[in-house]
Amino acid sequence: MATPNPDKAFPVSWDQFHRDARALAWRISGAGPFRAIVCITRGGLVPAAIVTRELGIRMIETVCIASYHDYQSQGQLKVIKEVAPHLLTEGGEGILVVDDLVDTGKTARVVRDMLPKAHIATVYAKPQGRPMVDTFVTEVSQDTWIYFPWDMGYTFQPPIRDAG
Repeated sequence: MATPNPDKAFPVSWDQFHRDARALAWRISGAGPFRAIVCITRGGLVPAAIVTRELGIRMIETVCIASYHDYQSQGQLKVIKEVAPHLLTEGGEGILVVDDLVDTGKTARVVRDMLPKAHIATVYAKPQGRPMVDTFVTEVSQDTWIYFPWDMGYTFQPPIRDAG
């Protein structure tokens, strides 16, 4: 995980994120129809909820991928929960994959390998990961640190499990 650059901070409010996720739905509305949506957890949960509402998609699935940052396996991705087998048919054709951000593209690559014909969409994209997605709303520089609304209070809020 990169160290946040305070000079390149991009804080996103709940209102702004909602508008951006609706813009994502609008941009991909003509690319369907989609038989299901697969959200990449955890960041894809919020935009997926908004996109499914806007596009009327009722079949919602998750793929859970974690990156472990310990000394022995730093940066390695591990699939914790795979996509349901019935959605893997036809190479994922008719599947919409949603995430909040594509950064380096490593997570998107894992999902693309599972669902090569799926349409991958993210709200935000950085240059290294941009080639891995079909649709995005806003591109930011690679060294920009996005502060999502679920990470923020009046000041940065660490997750409860890390608080002490």
